[in-house]
Amino acid sequence: MRIDYNIKDRFDFGLLFPVIVLFCFGLAAIYSATYNNAIAHGNFQRQLIWGFAALVLFFITYSLPIKAFKQLAIPTYLFSIILLVAVLLIGKKVSGARSWIAFGSIGFQPSEFAKIATILMMSKFLSRNNTNIESFKDLLIALAIGALPVLLILMEPDMGTSVVFLFMIIALIFWKGISVFAMFVVLSPVFVAISSLFGTYYFVASLIIVLVILFIFRKNIFFSGSIFALNLASGFFAEYVYGVLSTHQQQRIQAFIDPMSDPLGSGYNTIQAKVAIGSGGLFGKGFLSGNQTQLQYIPEQWTDFVYCVIGEEFGFLGTITMLGLFTYLFFRIVKISSVKDEFLSLVSVGILSIFFAHFIINIGMVVGIMPVIGLPLPFVSYGGSSLLVNMIMLGLLANIYKTRKNFS
Repeated sequence: MRIDYNIKDRFDFGLLFPVIVLFCFGLAAIYSATYNNAIAHGNFQRQLIWGFAALVLFFITYSLPIKAFKQLAIPTYLFSIILLVAVLLIGKKVSGARSWIAFGSIGFQPSEFAKIATILMMSKFLSRNNTNIESFKDLLIALAIGALPVLLILMEPDMGTSVVFLFMIIALIFWKGISVFAMFVVLSPVFVAISSLFGTYYFVASLIIVLVILFIFRKNIFFSGSIFALNLASGFFAEYVYGVLSTHQQQRIQAFIDPMSDPLGSGYNTIQAKVAIGSGGLFGKGFLSGNQTQLQYIPEQWTDFVYCVIGEEFGFLGTITMLGLFTYLFFRIVKISSVKDEFLSLVSVGILSIFFAHFIINIGMVVGIMPVIGLPLPFVSYGGSSLLVNMIMLGLLANIYKTRKNFS
């Protein structure tokens, strides 16, 4: 058998290239956003260092035997759960959430590591020969694997990361081949819960929609009644969860529903971000020349709101270039996910769902169509933990691409 060692056949440059460009976009935005901020002025240098460390981790992950990831699924998952429990006990509180473990001046978010661990663990379980996603038992086990870290992360509390995990859980069970009705059973309580936050009328309307869909599927009366009861309970549970959230998280949800309800408080960032992006026009105001950015109208703009720096200083062309790079990256991952090995295919889809959730929610909250829940833009926003973990996941994708022909 002839072995082809063509580098293009073993390394997907189309996977790494958009990420490098996105990282450079991020460096430029971080430099600009911290240019007139004496306290955060060193963030550019720190992000550059994190970038080099992340690249090293990328190539280490790329070089590991592909079989090792399936073998590491259980130990990494258990270790991530231990870290999530530890952060609740000894974690450092930042912005109202106890989500960081500090090692001197360096902080690490265990929830970031838990993303990789949960993807590996769920993929390992779902790819077993005897796993039937239509079986209530197997579906419950799969959901429990994903729900355990979500519950621990909610206790920090970190609503944003919890939402990302939900994206990933839904993507994995969908890719496994769950039926339309079973997917409805999984998603409808989430739909009703979110609707309840908008008020009683929305809550009632969502329940009516659920009733109509149940009638269309025409399942037996007892089963349909149980599903409806579950949806009804989810609405009241959402009210309970909303009540235990910290004040600033409740304000963020209210600001999403109506940003003008508190324009100088919880709705401030969203309003100012829209002003920054809108003022950039077609070509932008130029590097280091954005008024909103340089006058620091948006606090810590180099993190969750870094996209509006690009919108203001590089204009519509800058933002559309960034959107194009992300779109190209997502298509490359979709192509990789067609690998014949089910475990690796599920892993690819899990990673794609993580990247896509961060992308759509971050940009959505900057332009005001999503609640501000504190999620960074992958490879662009400032932050060591997210960058390191994202590059490890990218290295895993590159590894899958390298070994894809072994499973054909």
